[in-house]
Amino acid sequence: MHSQTYYLVRSKQDGSYLVARPHSGNQTQPATQPPGYLLVFSEHYDALSYLNTHGAAVADRFGVESVPSHQLEGLLTRWGFAGIGIVQDPLIPRVEFLTRQTT
Repeated sequence: MHSQTYYLVRSKQDGSYLVARPHSGNQTQPATQPPGYLLVFSEHYDALSYLNTHGAAVADRFGVESVPSHQLEGLLTRWGFAGIGIVQDPLIPRVEFLTRQTT
């Protein structure tokens, strides 16, 4: 069975992952952040391109790690993410958001 590998951007300082958070429009409650969407890339070089394009000044503070698709659900559960954001184009960026089903 073939497993898709995804690439994630992770902070070298605190181990947190790069996430996208929905804009709530309410700027008065910054202490309560909504759960984020884990950003995933289909290629290692796409993750590096994203970092170099949108965070060149801090790119050295992040690393790229690979995760097989069958481990994503456990990662989402453990960190409490709302779902994943599959980055289709790292330069624009264009992201497809998928919300996780909870039971």
